[in-house]
Amino acid sequence: MGTEKATYRSFLLRLWQVEQNGDRLWRCSLEETGTCRQRNFADLEALFGYLSAETNVPPPAREETKR
Repeated sequence: MGTEKATYRSFLLRLWQVEQNGDRLWRCSLEETGTCRQRNFADLEALFGYLSAETNVPPPAREETKR
């Protein structure tokens, strides 16, 4: 990409569930296809935060859900 501003990025997203203290949680990994750099995330919110920061676009507001 050089010094040009990136206008296109491609990622491979992996999602899986784990059980922790009786709850089912989503774990995520994101691999950038151009560099093969992989990042792991403990939850979807962390993934969304990373993508938001990388694109300089704030994540959408989410309503809190009660169980």
